[in-house]
Amino acid sequence: MANKVKKIEVERELCIGAASCVGVAPEAFELDEENIAIVKSGWESLDDDTLIAAAQSCPTKAIFLYDEKGEQIYP
Repeated sequence: MANKVKKIEVERELCIGAASCVGVAPEAFELDEENIAIVKSGWESLDDDTLIAAAQSCPTKAIFLYDEKGEQIYP
């Protein structure tokens, strides 16, 4: 089954640097020099369940997931 998640965005104004996304999916997320989560290249290799779990782990709902049509999957 093909992954539904085709695009990830981190809303920088919402991110508080909790790094829960990094804990769940270190292959997809890291914190930048401002302690804000960024999406790493290669995240496409992860399955939807892992990406959704990482997004759901964010305490401020700063991670947005989109499908191939650009429709928001989460939150």
